[in-house]
Amino acid sequence: MAKVEIYTTQTCPYCVKAKGLLERKGVEYTEIDVGSDDEARIKLVEKAGGARTVPQIFINDNLVQGGSDGLHKLDDEGKLDEMLNG
Repeated sequence: MAKVEIYTTQTCPYCVKAKGLLERKGVEYTEIDVGSDDEARIKLVEKAGGARTVPQIFINDNLVQGGSDGLHKLDDEGKLDEMLNG
């Protein structure tokens, strides 16, 4: 199974939506809450090429473009399972 990291905040509805999709698929992921952790936010910005919004989702260290919407689009296109299992 792929290594999945998701950078979130507690009040982000898109984060909840993305995590829900991963959970429905039975995907284990590491959640990094950047809401009150300045060091984690700095790491996120560096890792995501300057992006500060959440969720930022990484599958095997590759950024999923578009956050939650991008993750759902990959799933709709049948590409998410390939990424998670490949």
